[in-house]
Amino acid sequence: MTPCRLCGSASLVSVVDLGATPPCERFLTEAQLEEPEVTYPLHLRVCTGCRLAQIPPLITPEETFTEYAYFSSYSTSWVEHARTFVHGAVERLGLGSGSFVVEVASNDGYLLRHVADLGIRCLGVEPSENVGRAARQAGVPTWTAFLDPATGASVRAGHGPADLVVANNVYAHVPDVTGFTRGLRALVADDGWVSIEVQYLPTLMAGNQYDTIYHEHFQYYTVDSARAALASGGLRLVDVERLPTHGGSIRLWARPEESAGEPGERVAALLAEEKAAGLHELSGYAEFGARVARVRRDLLAFLLDAARQGRTVAGYGAPGKGNTLLNHCGIRPDLLPFTVDRNPYKHGRFTPGTRIPILPPERLAEERPDYVLVLPWNLREELVGQLSYVHDWGGRLVFPIPELEIVEVNP
Repeated sequence: MTPCRLCGSASLVSVVDLGATPPCERFLTEAQLEEPEVTYPLHLRVCTGCRLAQIPPLITPEETFTEYAYFSSYSTSWVEHARTFVHGAVERLGLGSGSFVVEVASNDGYLLRHVADLGIRCLGVEPSENVGRAARQAGVPTWTAFLDPATGASVRAGHGPADLVVANNVYAHVPDVTGFTRGLRALVADDGWVSIEVQYLPTLMAGNQYDTIYHEHFQYYTVDSARAALASGGLRLVDVERLPTHGGSIRLWARPEESAGEPGERVAALLAEEKAAGLHELSGYAEFGARVARVRRDLLAFLLDAARQGRTVAGYGAPGKGNTLLNHCGIRPDLLPFTVDRNPYKHGRFTPGTRIPILPPERLAEERPDYVLVLPWNLREELVGQLSYVHDWGGRLVFPIPELEIVEVNP
């Protein structure tokens, strides 16, 4: 067994075993349907030493992120979330025209464009060549690179230290947690701030959100384990916010050790909640596997019953998390003939492992399925509005997580 990537302990305990799946963003072309697919174990364990929940680092970030299928700007609610964060951070930190903001894993510029609109100098550090190219075409300065201490030092040498470093939905994606954190420290000014958004493990478990366990996510954080990870690279956690994004996330505010001061009350409050839930030991992880099995059984029972009754089902969305769900449940085109997605990059491709065709959104109205299985369930509020037209033919939406729910939509 691979030792803990944060503390090196060999004592890791199973939380849930999801079998073996292909990497979740490795969407297939039609030609690739005739080729073999490599699958990798997807087994979440927790370290009994530092309590970092993690999967083995069986694929490298280079394999996943050099060419990437996810473009953040296709989610209207996510762009608005970024805009709200930028304006709040500018006010909180007193940023202005003389400030410098760096975002790590800046994707297609969905966040930094709001920084640029305020006249604040900014730079994205984005590892995916195709996504970074889209950001530059949109006018957001972007450097194509993976963050490590050397990259952080190079950016600092060329552009100066950052008053704010943003790392949203990337801290789970790096197998070298300490090296990445040292890269953040190299970027940020000695009196600057680092803001990190990452999915919150207690919420993931409480909401049965096991589909967010996939090979891109190497670890899953509590406030306790995030505090330890930040400290390994010279940063101290000083504040934390709970967020509704991705089914439940936290925003970590950290500063360099020498200027951080003591953590605030919200850090202490969440640490106390985690301890009471048994997540600083092992008892809090014991029942998660059984709840995951129930989600799988309920979804399969629904799809099988629909097929027996001659009812049609189509999917909405082709997110990475959906591929964990589809593969774990063994769902193939006989039960889900196609799914649709707003991202043109995915059109004409097929989901990894399950090989379900991905089509443009217009196909829903053409095919008029009885049920639409919503795979990006975390965007529920946004998608219920977008999919209101399903009511025109009496269709209903199906949300598989946190538990199976069939929803009537209003016009």
